[in-house]
Amino acid sequence: MPLAASVLIDGPSELVFDYAIPDHLEVLPGCRVRIPLRNRDATGTVLRIQEAPQSEFDLRFLTGLVDPEPLITPALLKLAEWITSYYGTPLEQVIRSIIPASIRGEKTSAKIRKAAILANPPTESELAKLAKRAKRQHQIINLLSIADKPVPITELGGASISSSIKTLAEKGWVKVINLEVRRDPDANETFLPTDPLTLNDEQHEVFETISKSLHSEKPKPILLHGITGSGKTEVYLQATRTALNLGKNVIILVPEISLAPQTVQRFKARFHDLTDQIAILHSHLSQGERFDEWHRIRAGKARIVIGARSAIFAPIKDPGLIIVDEEHEPAYKQENPPKYHARDLAVVRCNLEKCTVVLGSATPSLETFQNTQLKKYQMVKMNERADGASLPLTRVVDMRIEAKKHKGRDAIISDILRSSVEKRIEANEQVIIFLNRRGFARSLQCPPCGHVIECNHCAIPLTYHRGDERLVCHICGFQSIVPRLCPNCQDPAIRFQGYGTEKAEIILRKVFPSAKIARLDTDTTRRKNTL
Repeated sequence: MPLAASVLIDGPSELVFDYAIPDHLEVLPGCRVRIPLRNRDATGTVLRIQEAPQSEFDLRFLTGLVDPEPLITPALLKLAEWITSYYGTPLEQVIRSIIPASIRGEKTSAKIRKAAILANPPTESELAKLAKRAKRQHQIINLLSIADKPVPITELGGASISSSIKTLAEKGWVKVINLEVRRDPDANETFLPTDPLTLNDEQHEVFETISKSLHSEKPKPILLHGITGSGKTEVYLQATRTALNLGKNVIILVPEISLAPQTVQRFKARFHDLTDQIAILHSHLSQGERFDEWHRIRAGKARIVIGARSAIFAPIKDPGLIIVDEEHEPAYKQENPPKYHARDLAVVRCNLEKCTVVLGSATPSLETFQNTQLKKYQMVKMNERADGASLPLTRVVDMRIEAKKHKGRDAIISDILRSSVEKRIEANEQVIIFLNRRGFARSLQCPPCGHVIECNHCAIPLTYHRGDERLVCHICGFQSIVPRLCPNCQDPAIRFQGYGTEKAEIILRKVFPSAKIARLDTDTTRRKNTL
């Protein structure tokens, strides 16, 4: 029975057509193929191979393969279908996320440089003649004889030696080859090796739990509930080494791209013998860097993948461990199509590939915590700091009592905060004060009628920004002038309610006139090098 390939056509149409497979082509699910579509050529992704359906007309044949091997593993194809079913996302959009644009298109390719290698070394008499008649050729032969690998022509002298290289190649002494050069995101970085640390009792217990899961045929997701500074990263590092020793590969997810460099630094410092086997995947890489890293992962040259949420689609073979650091972070949610939650996809992928997933957090999400209560996940805890230090003292201050001391005015600085800041300033130390709202006042309200000025589009109170003398919506950016009278009852008693970072800065400057104060929010850091 002849076979047919169900092909998802590239484009927004979500078309899936069956095509006959020519005898000379070896086509597998996940392959990128060229196809005839009406009166033009198109490309698509093979979803499945099946027997050709019986019909009154003949199927059109595939034109060819874009890549000789499948770009999507069977497990990732199943994951894509699960995303489509669970999130209601078009399959074509999911495929676009699994195969980045730099991989799908043909504009980006491997970086090739011309290199020279010594083919048949000249005899001593020939070398002696070169030393007298062609010193540059003699120098090139000496450099290549010392090198134990191909040397890029640019390092030998570039265009100035092209004629010398050509002459040596014609004589058969030198061979010119195409050398693929990796575009390394960390090419200019230096990593100092680190050694494994001795685990405390809690860390050791958690490590043993993960190790047992790595050897299990049906591992259960693990929630690592560890306080800040409990040493979760050290557990990740040692668990990764265990997975590698078992011949497995590892994916480490971080919530923000900005956190990727420090994670890469820690892993490359610890696995200094495997730095070439650590790959980085996130959207801030250049097209060339992403092309090289993706193909290194697919070829099995990278055994550890570190990245943000999109790294969950890394085409890594035989994963044994997936670590989701700070699993509670909302940044793991993909807001743009295709919409998904990378933490949940990590759990689903581990279920498909029978590997271990570790969800680490000091403040687990409610969904993950509930799954531990339902015994779907296993929870392990680390309640002590790795260095034995105690947690900082935390005081909760009732600001309603502080407001009474200030005769009903907004109480921004409590008495205990004021005295604590004064002590730090006297000791020539620094203080950070966090306030989770910017602007001068959070709303503009009329006391007589209770009317609050709201955004015309978002129906939320507008925030007053004193510097711009504007009411601003922090959701859509809508701006409005500040009314003198209440728009509802025309009463002039309309006044500002609450406070933000702008007002806090003004009050702090009055309370601590001798202190150097800087406000850091999106209003003060719009321009580069503002600080």
